[in-house]
Amino acid sequence: MSTIVALSTPRGRGALAVIRLSGPDAIAIARRMSGVDALEPRHATLSTLRRPSDGDDLDQVLLTCFNAPHSLTGEDVVEISCHGSPAIVRSIIDTTLELGAALAGPGEFTLRALSNGKINLAQAEAIRDLIAAQTEAAVRQASRQLNGELSNALGPFKERLLEVIVLLESALEFVEEDIPAPRANEIDSDLAVVSAGVEKLARSYSAGRLLQEGVRVTITGRPNVGKSSLFNSLVERERAIVTDIPGTTRDTLTEAIDLEGIPVILTDTAGLRETTDGIETLGIERTRRAMSDSDLVLVVLDGSEGVGPYDRELIDQTESTRRLVVMNKSDLPGFNLPASCLEELRPINVSARTGEGLSTLRDAILASVSSNGVDEGGLLITNARHYDLLCSTQLALEAARAALRERHSEELVLVPLHNALKFLGQITGETTTEDILSEIFATFCIGK
Repeated sequence: MSTIVALSTPRGRGALAVIRLSGPDAIAIARRMSGVDALEPRHATLSTLRRPSDGDDLDQVLLTCFNAPHSLTGEDVVEISCHGSPAIVRSIIDTTLELGAALAGPGEFTLRALSNGKINLAQAEAIRDLIAAQTEAAVRQASRQLNGELSNALGPFKERLLEVIVLLESALEFVEEDIPAPRANEIDSDLAVVSAGVEKLARSYSAGRLLQEGVRVTITGRPNVGKSSLFNSLVERERAIVTDIPGTTRDTLTEAIDLEGIPVILTDTAGLRETTDGIETLGIERTRRAMSDSDLVLVVLDGSEGVGPYDRELIDQTESTRRLVVMNKSDLPGFNLPASCLEELRPINVSARTGEGLSTLRDAILASVSSNGVDEGGLLITNARHYDLLCSTQLALEAARAALRERHSEELVLVPLHNALKFLGQITGETTTEDILSEIFATFCIGK
């Protein structure tokens, strides 16, 4: 296998950069560039790197080597900590290429760790998710999966499935009569336990998806109710342009915020009204699309003007949508209590200008998120591939149980059971094809 090299820290200027080498020639290349006869494993060595072809100095660096198999990838690994100039990084990498290294592809270091048994596929995907995590809650879930919690949760399911498969295979091979009814009932009970456990994991994806991708919250309402002011207040900076002119916001504007560890993708939209302005019409169409794609809609009303026909129409349109009704401008003298038609909606009174009521609104958003299970302390499925495989596993298990209850032959029960075991194996990588691996690791950053 070739020796690969890549920059493992973000591109651009910085105080330091880390270049990683992995493969059979990693230590030899580092020794040739540094002139150091021996690199002590797991100890940093201060050295000046030189280009062997002309002897020019490249940079003064720290070299740390990790001998196989006690390394990230299971191969010999060298990490070069150098100054963070792009020119220095480029020169060092170019020199390693001259000495026989090859540029690493996306996720190739992690792929080698997978191939050498250092981690399984679920843990490899957790590394990608950990790098991409933007909130503490997302970091916690990725860390749990990186530490093998998902793999450990699937382990008992696989073991019980294997026990049932071995029993049925033995009956098929050595017993001429069908499995006795009491034993068939025991097998069905075992499969029911596995199916319930798989279903529970799969159900957590509705919460895990929101945690991974963010809760999409759309702010909507008629013009000049203070949507953009509310957006700026929640984002805590002047992100959207705010004026007294109706129709100022012509397009959707999106910003990510963190509400107590939960990622929220907040979208400001154009005001909903009848208009002949072509550009504003396009903005209103985008508003409606954003509303249909969102997990939560904030219907903003002007509490100083009362509820108008457009407000009532919007309230009716969002009746089947997860929503919060927000009465803005509570700081104005004309602000009054919501009309009787809104009492059952329990509107939240706020002032985007003074900040009054914003903490209540944030709590209400979090409460809505929590109703989807995002605040659960347990393991959540955050990966769509894992969710699909768990659903496939459950369908296969139910097919096997149905065949068992209908007293079909062992062969017809075994087929879906083998499929279920294969699906579970694909989550952790035991039965994953090369095509699927290539697709997964194409989403990794280079250098990881």
